[in-house]
Amino acid sequence: MEQQLQLDKLNRNEPIYMIGIGGISMSALAVILKKAGYAVCGSDCKTSDMTASLQAQGIPVHIGHCADNMGKVSAVVYTAAVQKDNPELVHARTLSVPVVERAVLLGEIMKHFKTPIAVSGTHGKTTTTSMLSQVLLEADFDPTILVGGILSSIGSNMRIGSHEYLVTEACEYCGSFLKFFPKISLILNVEEDHLDYFKDIHDIIDCFHAFAEKTPEDGVLIVNRDDKNAMAAVRNVNRPILTFSTEKREADFVATDITYGTDGCATFTILRRGVFFMEATLSVPGLHNVKNALAVAAAADFMGIVPASIQQGFSSFSGSHRRFEERGMYHGARIIDDYAHHPTEIKTTLSTARKAAGEGKIWCVFQPHTYTRAYKLREEFAKSFFDCDGVIVVDIYAAREQDTGLIHARDIAKDIENISHNACYGESFAYAENWLKERVCEGDYIITLGAGDVNTIGAHLADCP
Repeated sequence: MEQQLQLDKLNRNEPIYMIGIGGISMSALAVILKKAGYAVCGSDCKTSDMTASLQAQGIPVHIGHCADNMGKVSAVVYTAAVQKDNPELVHARTLSVPVVERAVLLGEIMKHFKTPIAVSGTHGKTTTTSMLSQVLLEADFDPTILVGGILSSIGSNMRIGSHEYLVTEACEYCGSFLKFFPKISLILNVEEDHLDYFKDIHDIIDCFHAFAEKTPEDGVLIVNRDDKNAMAAVRNVNRPILTFSTEKREADFVATDITYGTDGCATFTILRRGVFFMEATLSVPGLHNVKNALAVAAAADFMGIVPASIQQGFSSFSGSHRRFEERGMYHGARIIDDYAHHPTEIKTTLSTARKAAGEGKIWCVFQPHTYTRAYKLREEFAKSFFDCDGVIVVDIYAAREQDTGLIHARDIAKDIENISHNACYGESFAYAENWLKERVCEGDYIITLGAGDVNTIGAHLADCP
């Protein structure tokens, strides 16, 4: 049974110990706790830029997990990726202190803000959280920000502002967002994913339904009217609901007259309940970002932000780290890195690239993320690469999982080859780089796809003479 955590009752003279402190979310929470006057320390499996940053801010970080690292603590927080047999977690459970998962801590922190905002969905959470954060910044709302990537305007994954507004991503994995207490909840889309935890799409919809019901009666739910599963998740939820759409005029916020510039970025009109609300122009490409912008506009309007400030946020938001991020050039070919690791995300990214590339060809390096996802969504992955001219599939990035032997990158490559005749397996990153070098011409696009370390390929190519 999950323990409870009450920050106000902790002994501030004893540190909160964080297992996996170098993670993108854990590191941000560590800084927030320290700024709030709590002693914080923790551990991670390896050194990184994030652990170095924490140490520079006076937060001790042990490299490697060992029970002796812990000492006397007031509470222990761990990430969902930490295994049950982790020696620090095992030791922590012998202590008479709260031992909680990261989401419980974030939920507790939310209680200290007047307007917590949680952005959920299978796709688009980081981009939408970042875009909304940019709007709040432009409106001088002084938000506290927790985002799963680096937001260029703040040069970090987090920002500490006032105790009025907190904006954060809300992930469904392991039901994490059910520990949250948002006043404004966004549901961007609901699809099959994380099938190592969820049984099926119905189980996922039920989880999002439970999340929707956590919105208070004086708050608001903002939901994608074009997504049938998202709408199913809010069915019979007795809370104020705002919907957004690029297709259905009956939604509360609708994008019409969408046009695209040569960079793939959209200009469009936003209607609010059928009446003109604002003209919008984005600095990030693709129809999916039109949908994200509609969700942001709905949330911003609920908070009383005027259209001029919303547009300022749209104009100054040029994207998040690893979301259709330009990494440089290789012999006249543009290098793009994208975190896409789900079939729908891949199709969206490649469709956006196809529009931008014009007559140029699109060459992809795909790194599947986790064995469970690769195995259970195998058929969907095979159908995701029609918009590219060639894809090389490198080994699966295990992340939190062990190799089950049920699926290999060769299988994914063979599936893609059988459908679109444009795939092969790459036994190493060096092999994939050479494969690209043999094919790429001036005007082409190189896309690295995946949530692992595949982005290093693009970075290396950008440094090549």
